[in-house]
Amino acid sequence: MARRDSIFAPDRGPAQPEKRPLTGVLLWTMTVASAAAVANIYYNQPLLAEMMRAFHASPHAIGLVATFTQVGYALGLPVFVPFGDFVERRRLVVLLFLAEGCSLIAAALAQNLIWFIVASLFVGFTSIIPQIMIPLAAELTTPEEQGRTIGRILSGILLGILLARTVSGMLGGYLGWRVIYWAAAVMALVFACLLRVQLPPAPGHAGIVYRELMQSIWRLAREVPKLRQVSLVAAMFFACFTAFWTTLVFLLETPPYHYGSQAAGLFGLVGAAGVAVAPIAGRLADQRSPRFVVGIAIFVVLAAFGIFWLFGFHLWGLVLGVVLLDAGVQAAQVANQSRVFRLLPHARNRANTVYMISYFGGGSLGSLFGSWSWSHWHWHGVCAIGVALILIAGGAFLWRGPEAETAVADERLAG
Repeated sequence: MARRDSIFAPDRGPAQPEKRPLTGVLLWTMTVASAAAVANIYYNQPLLAEMMRAFHASPHAIGLVATFTQVGYALGLPVFVPFGDFVERRRLVVLLFLAEGCSLIAAALAQNLIWFIVASLFVGFTSIIPQIMIPLAAELTTPEEQGRTIGRILSGILLGILLARTVSGMLGGYLGWRVIYWAAAVMALVFACLLRVQLPPAPGHAGIVYRELMQSIWRLAREVPKLRQVSLVAAMFFACFTAFWTTLVFLLETPPYHYGSQAAGLFGLVGAAGVAVAPIAGRLADQRSPRFVVGIAIFVVLAAFGIFWLFGFHLWGLVLGVVLLDAGVQAAQVANQSRVFRLLPHARNRANTVYMISYFGGGSLGSLFGSWSWSHWHWHGVCAIGVALILIAGGAFLWRGPEAETAVADERLAG
């Protein structure tokens, strides 16, 4: 029992992170850098139809590009994010941006679909920088401001996701999809230099070796039921989100729309309304409870897919559904991540690793199911998958047995 408690208890390593106030300039820098990093995962979505023609692939085959990008992200999380509790985080962030730049260059040079899928895997693998930035920002602020701070960074991340679709859809449609990857590579290298200067030193604070750190991640997932529940709910939210965005470009190329990648990119701007939701969700999570916010988000996303299903072939229905979908998923992400950070304050990076592996694992399944559903049943199949996934999230959200039974144990583990 002593050994078990030592993994979840506050770490007592000699190096403690430097306590600096999280100034507005520093928070802005971390937000923009996180947005730039996560945008690399989403550049491909509005361009899948262009890539399909370039590589002479089927919709299901080209959907593997989005799927393996998400898989790469999920694989990168257990490899790199635990280092946030273990090594100096400024150096880790800079090295990851350099590696991301190299992966983007490899994608820009791809000569066949297999090459491009592998390069996309590594783009996702090295894009986990926001999951190091967010726990660091939470650590540098007060507990009372954590929800608001997380909401601020997640707002920037969502804006980066949405603008990634808009920029790649617009520019890629005119200049070709390879130009997008070259530009993203340059941005990654620029941020590597910028963050080397602006980020404060942030030593790790784990008093255990890396092998024990990795074992503790598995033990967190196995022994903290609330973490499993929150992670499953979040995974289903992101799965229905990626199922929609992966297949939107195919819908827009069919009757009655007959649009191209540029229009798919413009829908990223439509979803920008969801950016305003993150700070509101963060304040509600601080004032009421994160669980309250998640419950609202489930109904919002379910309503979005109902509108997609009934009115998706009308432009106004598609626009309204996009606004509701992005707002609901963003609110749920802020609330769920707040729950995770409050659960185990002294193992934020490790708990966040469990959470984000589940989150992007759900995203990869959503991309896979979405492209598969489109190949078989087109838009109605995509909507059915979205409804099924959010209903699973609702069921997991309402199932409170393990959480209630182990509330005392979880409180002790959280310190």
